[in-house]
Amino acid sequence: MAIVRSMKIMAMTAALAAALTLGVTACSSGNSGSSEESGSDRQEVVMWGSWSGDQVDQINQQTAAFNQSQDKYEVSYVAQDDVEQKLLTAIAGGDVPDLVMWDRYQTALYAPKGAIQSIDDRVKADSVDLSVFYDDALGEMTSDNKVYGLPILVDVRSVVYNKTMFDKAGIQPPTTWDELKTAAEKLTVTNNGTLERSGFMLNDPGLFNVWLLQAVGQLLSDDGTKTAFNSPEGIEVLNFWKSLLDAGVYTNGFGDATDAFASSEAAMKYDGNWDIPTLDKVDGLQWGVADPIEGPNGDTGAIMGGFGLVIPTAAKNADGAWQFMKWWATQPENGVSFAKISSWLPANRQAANDSYFADNPEYSAFVKALDTATVRPTVPGYSDVEGKALTPALEQFMAGELTAEQALSQAQEQGDQILQENAQ
Repeated sequence: MAIVRSMKIMAMTAALAAALTLGVTACSSGNSGSSEESGSDRQEVVMWGSWSGDQVDQINQQTAAFNQSQDKYEVSYVAQDDVEQKLLTAIAGGDVPDLVMWDRYQTALYAPKGAIQSIDDRVKADSVDLSVFYDDALGEMTSDNKVYGLPILVDVRSVVYNKTMFDKAGIQPPTTWDELKTAAEKLTVTNNGTLERSGFMLNDPGLFNVWLLQAVGQLLSDDGTKTAFNSPEGIEVLNFWKSLLDAGVYTNGFGDATDAFASSEAAMKYDGNWDIPTLDKVDGLQWGVADPIEGPNGDTGAIMGGFGLVIPTAAKNADGAWQFMKWWATQPENGVSFAKISSWLPANRQAANDSYFADNPEYSAFVKALDTATVRPTVPGYSDVEGKALTPALEQFMAGELTAEQALSQAQEQGDQILQENAQ
């Protein structure tokens, strides 16, 4: 979600096991409460993460606020190109960071390997109320009934629409699939058979999971051992996509070189809360966020992504890392402050319902969508099911190379094999 998603973690299982054997066994978790002086009276806390570019300044503003709030710890952020792989290398070398900010999805994959430490004792000692977090966000920080970190940020996608186009056409933003198609057809503009304005940008087949939830379908079987998207509900999603393509509201590849919505070459698209500042800066663009879209039977659905903080098992200053984690995640005002810096929504429900969001129609619409959202499966291998099996097949479907049945059947066969390989 602008989400930084590492799709390589499943291929790292062997490397992780080897790294843990070499590194973590030499540094017991009992050492994690120690700290080192950073050349001043403050104890250094080193945080790694994958955020880079302008996002580094956002993180630095947040760490600076914490550093100014107390005089014991000094948190510094170090951006890493591939934070998961770098952590493996650090574990093998016995020199890990004190804190890692990563896609929450990674937590349940690394925790069983012993790479990160449970915070249950710290939560109990400091009487931290975990119920303040979105349940699914906290669930992604949990493994085998143990909590391994705190969620700090959540994101979600909703349909955004061009208010000017809708007002001129005299129509309301859609609330159902049927209304979306009707509005998209009315707002599409073609010239001599060439698409000039897309009624709806159907350019991201990776959002199949969102549409499938609205159709009340499942991505995996209940036990997580097989794919479940090759189903009547999955076919229903692709048939709806085809109806949009057949109606001409989108042409494969349209707007690839630009943000078609921002340039008013598209009337609607799925977008996330992270894009609010970008859209707000576009001269003349009047835009809004539709209420959660209902599928064929009136059901809504969305995928919740976002980031959390974890402490590596051999962290030298786990105490300082915990204090920063707790400061950011559990104090609503700090979550709101970071939202003002970055546009990301807090994983803390109290913070997410602050007046800063409630009084902003775009933010409040995304917060509303969070109530309909769930998270991706954390079954080992699932990220590869999406990245290597499902999405490529859907791209072939969008290009007209496979039928809906062929695409989902192909993805099922490949996906089931991936899950089986990762279960061994």
